Amino acid sequence: MKKRILVVEDEKHLAETIKLHLEIEEYHPVVVYDGAEAINAFKEQRFDLVILDIMIPHIDGIAVCENIRLHNSTVPIMFLSAKNSAEDRILGLKKGGDDYLAKPFNVEELTLRIKKLLARNDDSADKESVTEYTFGNNKVNFESYEAEGNDGKFSLTKKEALLLKLLIENKNEVVSREKILQTVWGYSVYPSTRTIDNFILAFRKYFEPDPKNPVFFRSLRGVGYKFTDEAEINA
Repeated sequence: MKKRILVVEDEKHLAETIKLHLEIEEYHPVVVYDGAEAINAFKEQRFDLVILDIMIPHIDGIAVCENIRLHNSTVPIMFLSAKNSAEDRILGLKKGGDDYLAKPFNVEELTLRIKKLLARNDDSADKESVTEYTFGNNKVNFESYEAEGNDGKFSLTKKEALLLKLLIENKNEVVSREKILQTVWGYSVYPSTRTIDNFILAFRKYFEPDPKNPVFFRSLRGVGYKFTDEAEINA
């Protein structure tokens, strides 16, 4: 069976060139031209690898990568971007990318990197991925949505699990409302800020020793929200 590759690139001429080259190499490429299309395609189809431009319309490539990682922690993601500073490459890898190739690039190098990423992913396919996170006296399983908190064991809703995972993956960093809306709710449905506040209040009720004096989940007025692991602070 041919490996399916999602190509996210808004330069249509370049996208078609990549598509043709991948077809020659016996892959099955699917091309989309913006971030919203990319998220929809990934939700609706199965892919073995993602080639992702950063500067794309509607939702940028970094946010697309974070959205993919909330749902799939193993699919290889290769950033393909004209942004080529060390800071850009570090950010792309930090946010969930597996490789970063700067434009302009050689198609032969692209092919070699794709083959290495696919081989590495095949080798690790049988390894158990981390799906649980423990903080304080709390435990969360992002695969089953089961959690353990102040009142014992309970189940999170899907949106609660996605938001919690986003905050934890960005621990000690402020996550903006815009990023939460794009990554958790998607580009087409925008809840009110109060909705996000209610989720944070629920997390405090579930997990904080003293919900009125939160340690793990903090709101920064006009900025966003931050998860801080108390164990790291006290270490």
